[in-house]
Amino acid sequence: MSSTIWIVIAVIVAVLVIAALIVAATRATRRRRQRQAEQIREEAKVASSRVERRQALADETAAKARAAQAEAEAKAAEAARLQERAASHQSDAATSREQLEDQFRRADRLDPNVRDTDEKTGEASHEPAADDAESVRPHRPATG
Repeated sequence: MSSTIWIVIAVIVAVLVIAALIVAATRATRRRRQRQAEQIREEAKVASSRVERRQALADETAAKARAAQAEAEAKAAEAARLQERAASHQSDAATSREQLEDQFRRADRLDPNVRDTDEKTGEASHEPAADDAESVRPHRPATG
């Protein structure tokens, strides 16, 4: 055989060896990438369960916040209602106090033992008249 044939055979063998090496390297790269992709998927599954737990915690916290907000709004409404009620009681008490003062003034006008109104204070004097010290009614309670 001639050296040219041997060279052609050697080149063909070399090309086949190189092609086989390329195919083997490509397969190895593909397998490595598949393993790497599978590893990333496993890590993503683990991370996904952590994310789901975080989301559940976030949802639970948001629900608690909504409940607390609703409770705060209910308490604010209750406070407003109680303030209105207190204002109504204050008004009723002031009206009752005025009515009592009117009754005391009326009683003072009718009582012959109560001297006329003091010019300085506008209050009736509850000191007994000089003629009848025993029939004087007790002094009315102070109002505050």
